[in-house]
Amino acid sequence: MRIIRTCKEMNIKTVAVYSTADRDSMHTRFADEAVCIGPPQSKDSYLNIPSIMAAAEITNADAIHPGYGFLAENASFAEICGEYGIKFIGPTPEMIRKMGDKITAKETVIAANVPVVPGSKGLLEHAEEAIELSDKIGYPVILKATAGGGGKGMRIAWNKEELADAFNMASTEALAAFGNGGMYLEKYIEEPRHIEIQVAGDQYGNICHLSERDCSIQRRHQKLIEECPSPFVDKKLRERLGEAALNAAKAINYEGLGTVEFLVDKHKNFYFMEMNTRIQVEHPVTEEVMDWDLVKEQIKIAAGIKITGKNYFPTIHAIECRINAEDPFKNFMPSPGKITFLHTSKGHGVRVDTHVTAGYTIPPYYDSMIAKIICRANTRIEAIDKMKRALDEFYIEGIKTTIPFHKALMNDPEFRKGNFTTKFLETFDFSTMPKD
Repeated sequence: MRIIRTCKEMNIKTVAVYSTADRDSMHTRFADEAVCIGPPQSKDSYLNIPSIMAAAEITNADAIHPGYGFLAENASFAEICGEYGIKFIGPTPEMIRKMGDKITAKETVIAANVPVVPGSKGLLEHAEEAIELSDKIGYPVILKATAGGGGKGMRIAWNKEELADAFNMASTEALAAFGNGGMYLEKYIEEPRHIEIQVAGDQYGNICHLSERDCSIQRRHQKLIEECPSPFVDKKLRERLGEAALNAAKAINYEGLGTVEFLVDKHKNFYFMEMNTRIQVEHPVTEEVMDWDLVKEQIKIAAGIKITGKNYFPTIHAIECRINAEDPFKNFMPSPGKITFLHTSKGHGVRVDTHVTAGYTIPPYYDSMIAKIICRANTRIEAIDKMKRALDEFYIEGIKTTIPFHKALMNDPEFRKGNFTTKFLETFDFSTMPKD
């Protein structure tokens, strides 16, 4: 829906692809055409490259926007699009490969003088190798899958005794989830912030950054809240982060929109984590503080138009709450099902991005996010208070959602002060969530 809206404003016709589980999804109604590409399972539909290319061919499509997930960072898919004369709206296959594999990405940014977390120079062959390295760099350490994402294939070890088991469990999980059990190891940064920098680059070597987003409020490595600017980042740190992100993007002559992600410790030292070579779920936060359509910029870059942006530093504040179909009173258990009533938030400085309507049945097969509420105001506290009002106004019946959690968070004194890290929810008082 997000992409279709911009395409309509640009007078570009759209084709929606969908699985049989998404037959009644709103994006199939608002696109000019819709093509079914397979059954509910992702591997048979949204990850089925032959079906997607067939849909593009029969509708005479000349470009594909990959969205946020599935094949958005799949170099082979981008390559196949090029072979068939279809523009992949994103970076080139080579750029995706250089930043998609975490070991290669780390080597690339080190050469560009971007700070990285101390750790392994390549993949680890076995647990003994991990133990030997950890003895040198010191505990705690974190194991990560080289092909990982979404927190899978990731384990923290606080001592030598924990490390061997952690290595075997993480490798096994990564192999099952990604078909690749390759592991690497890094020093674990305590009390970290997760800060990311939005970048944009065109086909002519022009690259700019669009300031930061703070994504530190997470559960099981999944982002729940994003905001811009970060309450932790000062002017000097913002400039340094922006410069490092540009150096990383310039190292591969980056084309398209992307995000360079950093861990920032309590002393404001920062370290490169990864680069996402796609537009991200939380891009509306940047759009609201900049008043700039990032999807439109993506499409223009793909069409060979020079970027119109320049390095940007925010003067207002925006915050986003991800609304998931999960029950926060039952350990965030998924809550698929039929939405019997829906009223979304409205008013000045409030934006709701969603694909659901009253009567829509949320399928159990995909990510549980069903909406995003984004609030914009002159200050952070004003944005939080606006979000409190917007959450109170968002009514949804028939399923459980994470709205009670967000309401409690907006009232939390430490969150309101900006005192939080990626570990914030480990000590959060979930009993403060309203039952209504």
